[in-house]
Amino acid sequence: MDALKNKIAIVTVSNDLTTDNRVSKTCNVLIESGFRVVLIGRKRKNSSELRARNYTCKRLNLWFDKGALFYAELNIRLFCFLVFAKVDLLFANDLDTLPAAFLAFKLKKGTKIIYDSHELFTEAPELEGRRAKKVWERIEKLIFPKLNYIITVNDSIAAIFEKKYQKSIVVVRNVSEKLIWEKSKTKEELGIPNGKRLIIIQGSGLNVDRGIEESILAMQFVPDAILLIVGDGDVIPEAKFLVKKNQLDAKVLFFGKRPYFELMQFTKLAEIGLALDKPKSLNYRFALPNKLFDYIQAHTVVICSNLIEIQNIVEKYDIGVSIDEITPESIAKAINKLLSNSEKLNHFKENCKKAAEMENWENEKGKLRELIEKVKSEGNGN
Repeated sequence: MDALKNKIAIVTVSNDLTTDNRVSKTCNVLIESGFRVVLIGRKRKNSSELRARNYTCKRLNLWFDKGALFYAELNIRLFCFLVFAKVDLLFANDLDTLPAAFLAFKLKKGTKIIYDSHELFTEAPELEGRRAKKVWERIEKLIFPKLNYIITVNDSIAAIFEKKYQKSIVVVRNVSEKLIWEKSKTKEELGIPNGKRLIIIQGSGLNVDRGIEESILAMQFVPDAILLIVGDGDVIPEAKFLVKKNQLDAKVLFFGKRPYFELMQFTKLAEIGLALDKPKSLNYRFALPNKLFDYIQAHTVVICSNLIEIQNIVEKYDIGVSIDEITPESIAKAINKLLSNSEKLNHFKENCKKAAEMENWENEKGKLRELIEKVKSEGNGN
């Protein structure tokens, strides 16, 4: 371990480092494996200050905020940083940072690279029907076959990559850390009205086709309950407009992006958590969102869509129900049925507690640690 103290791992992401809990967990495993870690991402105009961490964080100030120019500028700036940095291991998160990391890897002899694909990036609904989809597909086809160490988030996505590229994929799911609740905040402390039962949708990827609009409209048919939307994403402006249009201001409350432990305080107060991704794209069809594992750790009962990876977990541990249709009526029916059956709700809640002992990062991270040790022991591959 002493010989590794000067080994440096640089971890690349395209977000502003505020709420990406998977990446933070990865950085800590790298530290446990003996590396000094630098996490590099972006800084946005509304980015909050980062809390102190046990690794170095660097955020790039970019001219462009989205679209092709953003991704081009991000990768150019990342490459310029990486090519002049002292680095032993590059850890690229998702396809949008892979070009810069891979090019730096090829130019820096003795450097190794691990690629962590958090999703089927080229199948994201935001890319459907756009020229950008073909560009990202070409980038993936060019680089992916040349990688030796690849991670993804579930078995379904791993099977797709293995079939497409004949590469061995390591599955490291984005399960939540086992939480110890030293002090729980009250509704008053979090700005939530008393006297109402709570439903929650949370996370950093509150985007289209995730059932958020339908969940908002469902609250018209759910008496004495409030929907909390905690997080951020592309759909939020439209979601707020929908609330105003349907006069649901008292039934749907937005709390924006929050640090992880604060996010979990909201989650813990909710009786039901919604995970309603639609099968509109391959990316969502095989999704296994980390909010599902957050609900488990917070002992929050789940209502989910019938997507294979999500439904498998919910059924395996008997922690909630799945619905076949993502409509306001079907969502409201499932919520009302659970809220009116305290015995069933408590049964699911108790099973969440049991599932939390199994489905946690402490049990999952061994697979990542094993891969890192393998990378350290083998040749550099470039």
